Amino acid sequence: MRSREFHGGPRPGYDRLRGHGAVDPNGSLQSVSERSLRVGASLEPGLIDSEGAALSGPLADLVEEFAAEIDTTVDWTAGGEESLVRMLEEGELDLVVGGMTDQTPWAERAGVTRGYTTIEGADGRSLAMLVPLGENALLFVLEQFLDEKADS
Repeated sequence: MRSREFHGGPRPGYDRLRGHGAVDPNGSLQSVSERSLRVGASLEPGLIDSEGAALSGPLADLVEEFAAEIDTTVDWTAGGEESLVRMLEEGELDLVVGGMTDQTPWAERAGVTRGYTTIEGADGRSLAMLVPLGENALLFVLEQFLDEKADS
């Protein structure tokens, strides 16, 4: 685990939470600022692809940029949606990305971001990302980031 110094200011990502009452019951947002962001990737051509050991594509780029904004790195795990959602439920992942939309059947087992049609490669789909259920602070900060970046 790498060490970080915050010199008296708020931890990265928390400045976006001021005045919004978003809760972080299992500490996901705080935890990712102290270790890597553990992200599951369900491969989807044109959105997130595998190039050897590396992942690439618009979703990979967005996740890497989000991690940089909250001052952490990404630890990727590629797999099928069902396995990744189970890992999310068991606390082994903080975020799952792939071709999921805001109409995903995983909504009963995971928190789902708003849908974003402007992500490169969405092809008219309303793409969403998954977080652990109840982790409203992480979801809130992620959606604020996506609101800014997905439309730019």
